[in-house]
Amino acid sequence: MNKKQKKMLARIIASAAMMVALYFIPVSGVLRFILYLIPYIVIGYDILIKAAKGIRNGQVFDENFLMAIATVGAIALALYDKSGDYTEAIAVMLFYQIGELFQSYAVGKSRRNISDLMDIRPDYANIERDGKIEKIDPDEVEPGSIIIVQPGEKIPIDGTVTQGSSSLNTGALTGESLPRDVREGDEVISGCINLTGVLKIRTTKEFGESTVSKILDLVENASSRKSRSENFISKFARIYTPAVCISALALAVIPPLVRLGMGVGTEWGDWIYRALTFLVISCPCALVVSIPLGFFAGIGGASKAGVLVKGSNYLETLSKTKIVVFDKTGTLTQGVFEVNGIHHNELESKKLLEYAALAESASSHPISLSIRRAWGGEVDRTRVRDIHEISGRGVTAVIDGKSVAAGNGKLMEDLGIHYINCHHTGTIVHMAIDGEYAGHIVISDVIKPTSESAIKALKQAGIRRTVMLTGDDKRVAAQVASTLNIDEVYSELLPAEKVSMVEKIMQTKPSGEKLAFVGDGINDAPVLSRADIGIAMGAMGSDAAIEAADIVLMDDDPMKISKAIKISRRCLSIVYQNIVFAVGIKLLCLVLGALGAANMWLAIFADVGVMILAVLNAVRALFVKRL
Repeated sequence: MNKKQKKMLARIIASAAMMVALYFIPVSGVLRFILYLIPYIVIGYDILIKAAKGIRNGQVFDENFLMAIATVGAIALALYDKSGDYTEAIAVMLFYQIGELFQSYAVGKSRRNISDLMDIRPDYANIERDGKIEKIDPDEVEPGSIIIVQPGEKIPIDGTVTQGSSSLNTGALTGESLPRDVREGDEVISGCINLTGVLKIRTTKEFGESTVSKILDLVENASSRKSRSENFISKFARIYTPAVCISALALAVIPPLVRLGMGVGTEWGDWIYRALTFLVISCPCALVVSIPLGFFAGIGGASKAGVLVKGSNYLETLSKTKIVVFDKTGTLTQGVFEVNGIHHNELESKKLLEYAALAESASSHPISLSIRRAWGGEVDRTRVRDIHEISGRGVTAVIDGKSVAAGNGKLMEDLGIHYINCHHTGTIVHMAIDGEYAGHIVISDVIKPTSESAIKALKQAGIRRTVMLTGDDKRVAAQVASTLNIDEVYSELLPAEKVSMVEKIMQTKPSGEKLAFVGDGINDAPVLSRADIGIAMGAMGSDAAIEAADIVLMDDDPMKISKAIKISRRCLSIVYQNIVFAVGIKLLCLVLGALGAANMWLAIFADVGVMILAVLNAVRALFVKRL
């Protein structure tokens, strides 16, 4: 509990103790009124002050006004009847404050899940100057600077490790507890905690553009994007509160006047009591508090699982998703090419791979990098001369005095070399040495370990249609789609054609169903914006994709998509439960109050009791571990 909550708890205990003590003290008249006024003021002074400020500022119709007028009215009635029964007024205020305390605690618990993310904000960056480490503001670090991150410190800015190796705690970003090992050459993102070794990192971005800044910005602005349910509650409260105040006034005045006009005697006090009870019952706390809290808890629970939702409106849209469209590279596959086959003639596999690595030694193309990585040896450039890279074909070079060509079938045709087609799916690098065909290397993008399970989990979650869009050739696309059991696949698409394909699918889908697109690259940004809901891979995804997306998966795990959908559906289910429960109980108790069948104690349940039950229900949205 924070200081404010502890203070409120002390007031509740003190007021309750005084009320119980006064029950056993035999006093009457003015002294009884003064003594009962003390616990009433102790528990309700802040409500009375807020109500007075609301009246002064022209914002009359809120829950503070309802509580103030109902409890002051109850005290006035006790004075008018000379009954000396001030207990109801104190009890109404007491239980209302208990409800407020409970709500404050629940909101605080939800907010702490969000504030766990705030803890990833780095306070400083270490720069080495004149042999000494200086702490400076991360905003002052320029891209390309070398920063030092010691064990126990947060990585302040995205960059590449230039020296050292360590394990990183990525839990605050991804929700995963397993540390990630990094070494020289690996890219690291801000917000991770360095666990073991000292790292020297060359920054690749400014602090304002780094991962941690973008995450914090997304979370801090999430509450500004309200769902239709939340907007409904805001509009409902603005109309509802004045309406019930007018109804209560009519209930207090019209029936007695009508009975008076008919010559039937009436008790004004009875009807005023009914009106005051009606006011307490009508307080819309359960709706006004529990609905936004339900969404807030849902966003907090999702962030705990490594899924960042930019607003409750996106949570509501995601819950209605029935079609999921995927980009392939970097989304369902790792976006990392690997050598997974070497087919040779007379030359041994290792020698063929060595020649390929030497020929590709001057290229930074992903295919070239994968060949050099598979060989694993150190490139001796003195063995290589006359390197010629032929765009769209491959490369030729002289290695150890031998003429070597490495490239696709078109390069072999240009050189007049007969080559053998490979039946394996992937990128084929054909090799020729001194004009003779030597074999070929098969390179493929690697499917993510969880992709197949992710598609299966989506179908179990009620997704009726899965689609994959890719720029790859038909054979590669068809093999990936078949392996993952994806319903439809469209290949050899340009970025603009992906947008057109998504628009075509959206035009043919049933109304009420939503389409989600999942991507990671900069060329996915237009599609992410066009889909009903855009989901971006946050760890390796481009800044443009993350900016355009509505939901960000912090660890690039496609399994999190089904989890996000389950979280959204559970959150919306809880919100609708609260709406039906709160409105239903309110209407029933309002009718009973107007008929005189409800007293202040039932009014307390209809207000505070319903609010506590609704808040308890809303807090369930935080617990997403088993979804």
